[in-house]
Amino acid sequence: MKSPRHCEGTVETEGTVEGQGSVEGQDYGETQGYGDNDPFQWDTREDCQVRQILDRVADKWSLLVIALLERRRLRFTELRREIDGISQRMLTVTLRQLERDGLVRRTVHPVVPPRVDYELTPLGGTLHHTIRALVTWTEEHQYEVAAARSAYDARVAAEESATGTQA
Repeated sequence: MKSPRHCEGTVETEGTVEGQGSVEGQDYGETQGYGDNDPFQWDTREDCQVRQILDRVADKWSLLVIALLERRRLRFTELRREIDGISQRMLTVTLRQLERDGLVRRTVHPVVPPRVDYELTPLGGTLHHTIRALVTWTEEHQYEVAAARSAYDARVAAEESATGTQA
């Protein structure tokens, strides 16, 4: 059987949809679990919900915002000060997207001047646990990755000098 593709709550396989009962008298059986290790389990179409969520949470600015908000509630200016290189516009866009996805809560306090706080929602908190595991892996393997990069760069440079071309 071909690899299933998870998109918008369904599992598609070879033009059929599993876990959706029967179509034209055919029984498609049970939906496969999301825990399999198939790298093609996520649909690559732009309109796929799974792809959209992965794109959002894998964005570098989103990762940083989620990591900062895990510690405590922060104001916009505090977030901007903490995230080196982010523009005001990009932070605004990132916060709106995370709020729309239910990962961040925005609270406006009725004071003058207006005060707006951002914090992780319970859903955002669960995502932070996953991000923390990724950061831990990165910290534990950073030297191996650096060594692999150096070896690759040396190999490519040697190949280029031997052939007189660039890759």
